[in-house]
Amino acid sequence: MIRPQDLLCPKPEGLYCAPGDFYIDPVRPVARAVITHGHSDHARAGHGAVLATQATLDIMAERYGLAFAGSVQAAAYGEAVRRDEVEVTLVPAGHVLGSAQAVVRWKGLTMVVSGDFKRRRDPTCAAFTPVPCDVFISEATFGLPVFRHPDDQGEIARLLRSVEQFPERSHLIGAYALGKAQRVIRLLREAGWERPIYVHGALERLNALYARHGVDLGPLLPATATKADFAGELIVAPPSTLQDRWSRRFPDPVAVFASGWMQVRARARQRGVELPLVISDHADWDELTSTVDELRPGELWITHGREEALARWAELHGVPARALALVGYEDEAED
Repeated sequence: MIRPQDLLCPKPEGLYCAPGDFYIDPVRPVARAVITHGHSDHARAGHGAVLATQATLDIMAERYGLAFAGSVQAAAYGEAVRRDEVEVTLVPAGHVLGSAQAVVRWKGLTMVVSGDFKRRRDPTCAAFTPVPCDVFISEATFGLPVFRHPDDQGEIARLLRSVEQFPERSHLIGAYALGKAQRVIRLLREAGWERPIYVHGALERLNALYARHGVDLGPLLPATATKADFAGELIVAPPSTLQDRWSRRFPDPVAVFASGWMQVRARARQRGVELPLVISDHADWDELTSTVDELRPGELWITHGREEALARWAELHGVPARALALVGYEDEAED
């Protein structure tokens, strides 16, 4: 009888597939790796061979240089790739550009590794695709009932109302360089903001990469541009700049931070955030539980995050669950 752990099992390097001899999102250099997305806690340099979507490979090359792995192979969404006896298919995860779930099939057993994911619409990446499976391996970054993220458009509307109320001030928006910054910019465009948006230099290369992949971010200007003042303007920068010397060039800036963690008001106060925007690239509690309820897998494995509550919910709803407690994955902590 084939057991799920015969196909995928946790090791110090990450989730290991023995029949295919590869790891998924390994945290240490390995001979063969399948990478779900380009955030640095999942996509590390130094592997022998890497399989990922083309967008993820491009992100890794942008961040680590062209020689980030011994060899690379791009897989389109839905394309089945053989690794010895194992079939691997990448399907959209809805997290950031190029993000994928890894669907692993072997001898009639199907296991899906979600990577980081969300279910709500994101204009900068392909939407999450549910895949029926025997075992669903999920993240649980926001795996507590208190985390219920509001509507994205409503959060952007709050930002634009603040701009109207304080036209003499600039708004400095802290947003993670990969995924969040581009999503916030695109949501602003959809909300009708047509003026140039000023961006920190740390975002420029990834913004250009998104543009090459067909994500229209509209007119962007460097935040170092010569300008009498930035009153009434929007500046997007890494979160670390909110309290940095760099931010002092702007007139009495409103400190804005776009993150799912802004639902925790203590975190906003600790960072000196005046306008917290609850915009997350991870599934909230309702998205996590509704996904498990939709898939009804034979088992739920939870890789990282707030594992206990989600495991308990699954058990109460008839889905056997276990926490893998994998280490090395951060909770949306990239600048």
